[in-house]
Amino acid sequence: MNILDKIIARKQEEVAEKSSLVPVKMLEKSIFFEGKVVSMKKYVTDPEKSGIISEFKRKSPSKGLINGAALVEAVSIGYMQAGASALSILTDTDFFGGSNADLKEARKFNFCPILRKDFVIDEYQIIEAKSIGADCVLLIAAALEPTRLKELASFAKSLGLEVLMEVHDREELERSICDELDLVGVNNRNLKTFDVSLETSLELVDKIPSNFVKISESGISNPSTLVTLKQAGFDGFLIGENFMKSSRPEQAAYNFIKEYKKLLAEEEKVGI
Repeated sequence: MNILDKIIARKQEEVAEKSSLVPVKMLEKSIFFEGKVVSMKKYVTDPEKSGIISEFKRKSPSKGLINGAALVEAVSIGYMQAGASALSILTDTDFFGGSNADLKEARKFNFCPILRKDFVIDEYQIIEAKSIGADCVLLIAAALEPTRLKELASFAKSLGLEVLMEVHDREELERSICDELDLVGVNNRNLKTFDVSLETSLELVDKIPSNFVKISESGISNPSTLVTLKQAGFDGFLIGENFMKSSRPEQAAYNFIKEYKKLLAEEEKVGI
């Protein structure tokens, strides 16, 4: 059993536990449930912004503890002040050290799109995402049958949420692409082996239909890489670990985004 299988097995137990404790009717009474969704698509493609979705995560199965001291309030506000387009907040507890409370905290202090980064396998989690203030949910093609992914995407849309589908290879992309999606992310980290290769993004960017916002995820540690990915056709970039491994993630994001914008301006000047 690979790590993704382990996470999904645990997630099935978690959904059963949570749904028996907190019924849907209670989730629907949340102050966030009727809130207006902030569009991830719109913010990521805004030319005035960086296209970067900055992620808050304390640990991961591949790296162990990344940053146990970071505070959601300071980091999320700092990310947005640094020029990020959106936030991604890990809510998985067992494998990533996150919680629903982290996303609620980020929502309280930021008016920007927030992605609930978790392993969604059930409609209950989508209702829960809306109830904690998320604007966008992640659906992982490697974890869901295509028909199930389409059902969950359609359900998310019915609640007004946007949907980011994550793929790791061409086969996942071709079998799972559907009209109900808003953004398609290419994860450069293989969730089964944890190997990272940016070639994955470069190989798939032209295979993603142009009506979807294209996101490159994971393994991005250099601003110059972003320029390459942008020129290849990506609209946005999800970066977490590279910022979170710093003692001040928001400062790391600020320095990174400043350098990226400078490099991008230089490239555009050359292209004139």
